[in-house]
Amino acid sequence: MDTAAIPSTPPPPPARREAMLATARQLEAAFLAEMLSHAGLGALQGGFGGAEGEAQFASFLRQEQAAQMVGGGGIGLAQMIFDSMARAEPGVDHARDA
Repeated sequence: MDTAAIPSTPPPPPARREAMLATARQLEAAFLAEMLSHAGLGALQGGFGGAEGEAQFASFLRQEQAAQMVGGGGIGLAQMIFDSMARAEPGVDHARDA
């Protein structure tokens, strides 16, 4: 059997790779925001006057803090998620750049 005649799966376009990286980073940010919440970071006691909406605004603050953490390199979770997605997707170069 001649395997040279079997075409390989073309690599996905760079836009697909970037979408996978963005998704991995979003997942890491969501994880970090949840961990920050459970650690009590960003729990503003009276920062907004103690009204009902204070908890909602504190969650926005935690989400932004987590996004900044990921933008600064994160904890490496995005890279692991991206590597896992890349292994499942044929033709994706999963170089370490998440």
